[in-house]
Amino acid sequence: MSVWDELVGQDSVVHQLQRAAQDPNPTHAWLFTGPPGSGRSSAALALAAALLCEQTDPAQRGCGHCAACRTVASGSHADLTHFRTEHNEIRIDDARELVVRAQDKPSVGRWRVLVVEDADRMVERTSNVMLKAIEEPPPNTIWLLCAPSPMDVLVTIRSRCRPVTLRIPPVDAVAHLLETRDGVPAPLAMECARLAQSHVGVARRLAHYDDARQRRRQVVEMPLRLGGVADAVREADRLTKLAEEEAAADAQARHEDEKAHLLVALGAPESGRMPPNVRSALKRLEDDQKRRAKRIRTDTLDRFLIDLTTFYRDVLTVQLGTGSELINTHLAEDLRDYALNSAPEESLKRIDVISRTRARIRTNAAAGLAFEAMAVSLL
Repeated sequence: MSVWDELVGQDSVVHQLQRAAQDPNPTHAWLFTGPPGSGRSSAALALAAALLCEQTDPAQRGCGHCAACRTVASGSHADLTHFRTEHNEIRIDDARELVVRAQDKPSVGRWRVLVVEDADRMVERTSNVMLKAIEEPPPNTIWLLCAPSPMDVLVTIRSRCRPVTLRIPPVDAVAHLLETRDGVPAPLAMECARLAQSHVGVARRLAHYDDARQRRRQVVEMPLRLGGVADAVREADRLTKLAEEEAAADAQARHEDEKAHLLVALGAPESGRMPPNVRSALKRLEDDQKRRAKRIRTDTLDRFLIDLTTFYRDVLTVQLGTGSELINTHLAEDLRDYALNSAPEESLKRIDVISRTRARIRTNAAAGLAFEAMAVSLL
């Protein structure tokens, strides 16, 4: 399985990146953009793996099974820096460290590759720190930046990057990936792909964990349980606790997966005492995972709010008679009843309430209070 197989429904992007990996002098800075779930970071890491791939035939780069491709996937390749901030914005100290790392010569591969997720979180002063390094990097250094859209990145940065625009993949393409890669039965794969709105990572989690699907169902059904202020307060508390459970389960699953990849990449023994270098790498991984715990919680809260939005999106679909397929088909009758007892204007207002709550969560507002205010506004 090559590194390109993860990029479902992105044929034009795959062709663009394959050509770049075969080029002896690829562009030195790239900007990957696309909506959530489109696979921005997956595309960036696929290009990183292809650039560092050990295949001598350029057409075979990105094979997915050589040591370089495997270590890129595990995040342990010596010439790869994969940066993800755990803060609301990329700090200047982090930017300076990235600039320093960009000066290093490749140690085992052809290129020094820096993948920077959340490039939209660079404020102007941070962008200025990185600008020169991105505009004129040292030989054999390549920057891969990720952001939701080009407009989310300062013009001084995006004007120096080659754009890669991803789209939300079709539901059937995501379902096919779950079937072929993960062995998920076809009906369940299609259901999870639809519920996840084609977000590959979310769809995979829904397919593999029954409790994840159950928690999502409780979130989406929340509007049906709102009868008054007391109900709103109770449901907000329930939603917060569900998010904590989901975040803990998600973090555990990610941690185990990352640990397994790292052990394979380092050639660790299956049993017995671990060599010092493996123990040191595991300690660094554990420290990184602890720092990410807060980010995972925020992302989970945001995901719950996206799921909740799908309820009102479906209600609005029924109210306007658009004929679009419902996301929550298991609630079809309830959605039609709800739509008959409210107006499209009310549905739009409720969607706006959820959007404002998402913005508050991203500014570190207290989740319990933000959810209570939202639930009361949804009455």
